[in-house]
Amino acid sequence: MSEFWLISAPGDKTNLQAWERMNTVTSKSNLSINSKFHIPDLKVGTLDALVGLSDELGKLDCSAESVIKKIAQYIGEVMEDSKDKVQENLLANGVDLISYLTRFEWDMAKYPIKQPLKNITEALAKQVTQIETDLKTRSAAYNNIKGNLQSLEKKTVGNLLTRTLADIVQKEDFVLNSEYLITLLVVVPKSSYIQWQKTYESLSDMVVPRSTKMIAEDAEGGLFTVTLFRKVMDDFKAKARENRFMVREFYFDEKELKCEKEELMKLASDKKQQYQPTVASVVSAPEPLPMVRWQLLCLSSQGPLLRWLKVNFSEAFVAWIHVKALRVFVESVLRYGLPVNFQAMLLQPNRKSVKRLRDVLNLVFKHLDEVAAASIMDPGMDIPGLQLSNQEYYPYVYFKIDLSILD
Repeated sequence: MSEFWLISAPGDKTNLQAWERMNTVTSKSNLSINSKFHIPDLKVGTLDALVGLSDELGKLDCSAESVIKKIAQYIGEVMEDSKDKVQENLLANGVDLISYLTRFEWDMAKYPIKQPLKNITEALAKQVTQIETDLKTRSAAYNNIKGNLQSLEKKTVGNLLTRTLADIVQKEDFVLNSEYLITLLVVVPKSSYIQWQKTYESLSDMVVPRSTKMIAEDAEGGLFTVTLFRKVMDDFKAKARENRFMVREFYFDEKELKCEKEELMKLASDKKQQYQPTVASVVSAPEPLPMVRWQLLCLSSQGPLLRWLKVNFSEAFVAWIHVKALRVFVESVLRYGLPVNFQAMLLQPNRKSVKRLRDVLNLVFKHLDEVAAASIMDPGMDIPGLQLSNQEYYPYVYFKIDLSILD
């Protein structure tokens, strides 16, 4: 996204002519795209109050910028399968951010201009703080469910040596409730299928003949059952390992497998309650264990979390731009004095012409502060008595709106 400069200069006849000259030069030379930025007549209060408010607004500006950046980043995380569509979801009052900025209108309903500036600032601060608090709560809940689902996914997508077998084995595959016999599960490499069939009965004494059966297969090998007497189990495992047949430490427990399946279904249920997907997504959902990927997709694309993020990104962005407008108003009154009379403008610099644009602005408006303008045009000049803060300072009021933080 782009960078914008929100600037202002006195609104008297001389400076309005300077505005027109600047606007003509920058537009014709393709230095920037300019538009007027309308700030309503706000209640000024005392100059002392404005000085204190200037500091508060500076802090609130940083705070609001941080919140919208966090929300934008989180939208990117939540939309991990559709990152190319993230920018489409970063809207302000239903329009793209550049359109909102260039057509900015003060929200009279949310921030009544008859209120003192202090009250408006406090309302904005409260709104930004509440959004940040809610974001922490919702992101924690999302991360918890996502983490649990990812843990279960790891169990279902590993190879036959590591993955869960709850969705593979059946009760009929095992000899159960026998005092003497036990059924083991053995992972055999694909290249060793023939060797397994020829040798498994002789790996140890007391192996039940023709008791092996392949019940699952993946890219690396197959999962075979084999039944033998309990007392030769350790000897059989050792001989199998020597032949590169890996015995899975698995014993069929119907209750345990049922609990594992119920845990997955409970997670799916919890997810639906908090992040209910669209009807189309529900219809296309696969069956229990393979549905983990679908659950993650729903978490990251269709649920109320994304809707909340989109709505509150808009709210936070709108609040941020109102803070910028307040800063321009306060700084313009402090800089240019009373009665309130200034003109604000939004510039979208051409990236290749930033330095030239800055030179043009300094030249046009240097009369507003000759000393500061001289130091800017010649940074090497040592001018006694001029103390500039860490914030960028120009003869005109200037604040940057950097939308590249949302890329």
